[in-house]
Amino acid sequence: MMSPEEFGRLVDENSMPLALYARQWCGAPEDIVQEAFLKLAVQKPLPEKPVAWLYRVVRNGAINASRAAMRRRQHEAKAAARRPAWFLPTEGTGLDAEAATAALESLPLEQREAIVAYLWGRLTFEEIGELTGSSSSTAHRWYLAGLATLRERLELPCPKRYPTKT
Repeated sequence: MMSPEEFGRLVDENSMPLALYARQWCGAPEDIVQEAFLKLAVQKPLPEKPVAWLYRVVRNGAINASRAAMRRRQHEAKAAARRPAWFLPTEGTGLDAEAATAALESLPLEQREAIVAYLWGRLTFEEIGELTGSSSSTAHRWYLAGLATLRERLELPCPKRYPTKT
């Protein structure tokens, strides 16, 4: 069994070189090195050559972390591609679905949340206020401000609320 002093010396002398070694494969080498030392601490019996053993464990852990990160990125890219569009292009509306999506996604979170919850979720402003921890009037202001910003960014005319006499 390794004494705490020996283990501490092993950590002090090898942590940085092991992290540098792991950096070849992964973006979080310190985590991999820490896991390797934890595995060594509970290893029964202790390896004959603990430093070489640590390098093997770090190498395997870093390669596994790299593969997992690659799988995660691929999965996220596929999921993003399958994500339903905010707007569907339709003939005759004059609305560019991609531009509308970009404009909606660029809104502050509160405004976007109010618009999506109201238009797509069919929630009332009172329900949106409860959902966001605000008042119904605040939710309504976020909605109106978001619509005004969308109209401006998409260069759409504002609807006339009251008929004017000409």
